[in-house]
Amino acid sequence: MLQNRVSNPMFPRLFEPGNIGGLWLKNRIIKAPMVTGFATRDGCVTERMIGHYREFARGGSGLIIVENSHIDDKASKSSPCQLSASHNEHRSGLVRLALAIKSNGAKACLQLGHAGRQKFIPTPPIKAPSRVPWAEMYKMGIPAPEELTFEEIEEIIEAFGDAALRAKQACFDMVEIVGCHGYLITNFLSPHTNRRSDWYGGPIENRMRFLLDLVGNIIQKAGENFPLSIRLSGSDYEEGGITIEDSKKVAVALEKAGVSTIHVSGGTHQTMHFEHTPMYGPLAPNVWAAEEIKRVVNIPIIASGSITTPQLAETILEERKGDFISLGRPLLADPYFPLKAEEGRPEDICCCIRCLDGCVVRGAVIGSIDCSVNPTLGREDEFRITPVDHGKKVAVVGGGPAGMEAARVTALRGHSVTLFEKRKMGGVLNEASIPEFKADIRKLIDYLSVQVKKAGVEIVEGEATSQTINDGKFDAVIVAIGATHAVYKSCEKDRPSVIGPLDVFQGAITGNSVIVVGGGMIGCDVCLFLAEQGKKVTITTRGDDIARGMNHAEQLSYFERLSRHKVDIRTGVHLEEVTDEGVVIHNRAAIKSEIKGESVVLCAGLTPNR
Repeated sequence: MLQNRVSNPMFPRLFEPGNIGGLWLKNRIIKAPMVTGFATRDGCVTERMIGHYREFARGGSGLIIVENSHIDDKASKSSPCQLSASHNEHRSGLVRLALAIKSNGAKACLQLGHAGRQKFIPTPPIKAPSRVPWAEMYKMGIPAPEELTFEEIEEIIEAFGDAALRAKQACFDMVEIVGCHGYLITNFLSPHTNRRSDWYGGPIENRMRFLLDLVGNIIQKAGENFPLSIRLSGSDYEEGGITIEDSKKVAVALEKAGVSTIHVSGGTHQTMHFEHTPMYGPLAPNVWAAEEIKRVVNIPIIASGSITTPQLAETILEERKGDFISLGRPLLADPYFPLKAEEGRPEDICCCIRCLDGCVVRGAVIGSIDCSVNPTLGREDEFRITPVDHGKKVAVVGGGPAGMEAARVTALRGHSVTLFEKRKMGGVLNEASIPEFKADIRKLIDYLSVQVKKAGVEIVEGEATSQTINDGKFDAVIVAIGATHAVYKSCEKDRPSVIGPLDVFQGAITGNSVIVVGGGMIGCDVCLFLAEQGKKVTITTRGDDIARGMNHAEQLSYFERLSRHKVDIRTGVHLEEVTDEGVVIHNRAAIKSEIKGESVVLCAGLTPNR
């Protein structure tokens, strides 16, 4: 079978078949595990979950790793609607899930894990190797973990083995163990969180003992021919934490213990910008660790993390930094990423823009994930595009992302669509994508621009007026005219030194010293954009800090990048007036002061056009 498969001319290595522990995979693309929140409160599979994973299989992935499933009813559950493999009663739903994946051309893997100290449910018990709290959650009132006893450790090891056997009985082709991202196994491996003085603590040989013991239990119960993956952090990027040298020693021991593959990631929820890297961070930030681990073992290595295009995935394989490529967020954005790449249509892939808005932020806030660029996520069958019986003539006013997506979907349903845009297709995203740290947004503009043309949308470059709409005799009009930048009432807009954020991105002359008024996301982007050009930047905000609208990973990555430059950050201040020499501000005690600068950029947020 391997010899008869035709090589893909565009991505030959990505679509070369491969093996993991004797399990044949049709290509090198693996759907990475990501918690969805689509299970029931007691961890059972739902129809929504089945439809979600079925779509990945239809999209062409070789292996689907189903999300982190807790292994007991004690302390392993980390989030409210988490999938469970803790009881035989869960098995029937897991069978249906595995068969939905396998009947659509992919192999199925179930990930098993224990929360450890990284538990999002604020109720005891919270268990870890040592009583070291997760700082961010501790501040929010979640208690420090209790130290595991020897008896509890043995129970957890047995529970992992039992859960792996259930997965095998439920028709899954393999299992993966969560040994990364700050969960229980990471807590044992890291000297930062493992302060034990017994044979589970101290040197790395002791700290890996828990992991090796549960690997042995799984192999004993599920069989040595049942493939087993360990997802391992190359580094947790924490001070006093897991180093790459530690991880290489663990990898060698895991191979010797009978593990089939190592799935390399990095970071914890405390260093989330390495676990889920945002726009401000680099692409493929953990591939270096996959390459390092690959040098010391002979089993396949799965590379993962911010690998957003098939071109990048192919390069990683070509340079032998990994044997398989794991895609998480990119497949949420477009489950058909593999199929489109295999067919030589990479321009048709809706790329992940690494915003973290739906898959991380809303997942944490509302309990289940969605995606800012894929509205069908989790509702794949409900939102499937179907043709209409009788097409109509439709005008879409506004060529930003919302307008282009509306035009695309409307045209694919069989309507005759005309899209009006008075500036440039993409709207203000054109300016937003200019900074190097927002290059991901450019991919969305390019994708939508190609798709509206392929869908047969007529594009009119010019303003849509009442006259043009009436003359066009449209049956329906969709208005998607976006938003404009708000202004400060206390400022003179016609003062030459005052410019707007779009002007900055378009190359307006600012001089060497710039004052940015507004510490929201727009102001922060302007600030970083100018600082990276070598400008002397002062940013002011009414709040206690800048970047408060960013999620945790974005903040970590943003401030890490901003720290390379000497930016003057003024918090808790209000703009009084703009002067010829800069601005006058006052603090909460009404004390005035002056900041000098050659130009002032007003970033007061956006106001919807209605």
